[in-house]
Amino acid sequence: MNDKITVVILAAGLGTRMKSKKAKVLHEAGGDTLLNNIIRAVRQVASAHNIVAVIGHQADRVKESVHEPGIRFALQDEQRGTGHAVMCAAAAITEREGQLLILNGDGPLLRPQTLRRLLDQQESPGSGGKIVTTRLHDPTGYGRIVRGGGGYVEAIVEQKAANAEQLAIHEVNPGLYCFDARLFWEHVQEIRPDNPANEFYLTDMVGILSRHGYPIAPVLVHDSTELLGINTKAELALADSILRARKAQELMLAGVTIENPGSVLIDVDVHVGADTVIEANVQLRGKTTIGVDCRIGVGSVLRDCAVGDDVNILPYVVADSSVIGTKSSVGPFTRMRMNAETGEDSHIGNFVELKKTKFGAGSKASHLAYLGDSIIGEKVNIGAGTITCNYDGDKKHTTHIADGVFVGSNSTLVAPLTIESGAFIAAGSVITKRVSQDALAIGRAHQTEKADWAKRRRDLNKKK
Repeated sequence: MNDKITVVILAAGLGTRMKSKKAKVLHEAGGDTLLNNIIRAVRQVASAHNIVAVIGHQADRVKESVHEPGIRFALQDEQRGTGHAVMCAAAAITEREGQLLILNGDGPLLRPQTLRRLLDQQESPGSGGKIVTTRLHDPTGYGRIVRGGGGYVEAIVEQKAANAEQLAIHEVNPGLYCFDARLFWEHVQEIRPDNPANEFYLTDMVGILSRHGYPIAPVLVHDSTELLGINTKAELALADSILRARKAQELMLAGVTIENPGSVLIDVDVHVGADTVIEANVQLRGKTTIGVDCRIGVGSVLRDCAVGDDVNILPYVVADSSVIGTKSSVGPFTRMRMNAETGEDSHIGNFVELKKTKFGAGSKASHLAYLGDSIIGEKVNIGAGTITCNYDGDKKHTTHIADGVFVGSNSTLVAPLTIESGAFIAAGSVITKRVSQDALAIGRAHQTEKADWAKRRRDLNKKK
């Protein structure tokens, strides 16, 4: 990591074409905000404490959205152009030597390789810096790159100010600059708002430095896709699909099998181990991690979950902020939430919900159960239809089930409750008191039988 690289990310705009009340950089692609995607790429070339994000609209929300510790922020209260935004960052920047990298906060597709190429590109002595360019089949809306002698950038001409000859240029400015930091800060005050919008344009620095004898070299990037700036929801959807395709490709190259890559949604911060199989229509969101040799069944949605090795997740499991232990089986149609946790070699079956529950190693809940606010030991069997009654209308209470307990079908466990190790709960019981170790607890009403009652009822109905 080079401490002589300072980065300024321009992230102050609202983005009116997004048709949203939310600041542009807060919109998400690939499972993270536009700004966090940019920071993720920039962190491959610069230290966090050398990165300054210029924020404006919804500044507090933008700050809170940034995951990376150490990022600094500068406030642009009044939006007066890109040059003005960089000037606002000046007070937060202590390093005035080396390279100054400036880029927009709305380009989530930028690859770290492109940043490295830009920073590492050798330039002739006396150069003022470099600017990334690309060629577009339809350059409408972009500033055109006008090259001068020696192939240097002579000027960047905005669409509105371009003449017919300049409009025919297909090489454009996507907004990624690398200036000699000393020269930039020495001359930045020469930017003037001499334009119809009365704004300070960062692009003017190309001409300013060139006039002082410090030409700007172009760095042509042939894949224009990664330089796409997001201005509309349609472009946001395109960026999202590209990022997810990249993520799927990354995982497959690392040994993960994805049966239908076009159908899955995998966020950028997800990690999956080799020889895991991901079936169709799976969503892996947030910071989910999955071990090796797992299978994730069709239609399952996991968010911020930790899945151990050799786990079998059957179709249509929905889990959020939960842990699934090694060699466990979960599903189909299981729900886990609020820090639910299953131990090694456990089994959670169809239509079972775990909420804020620790489920011990080797334990089983195979069908139709709700286990909330519970601590369940090892090798426990939970029968079909069992529920823990954890809410009394005012507070939540905990159910403790020790090792080796057998809970019969259709049992109702009313918390707060403790069932000691080895106990047996008879099917259909309502249990409200502590159950002793190795005891049998029966909580049923006594069965009564009225002879011929059904026949008499039928006969009575016939007479009506």
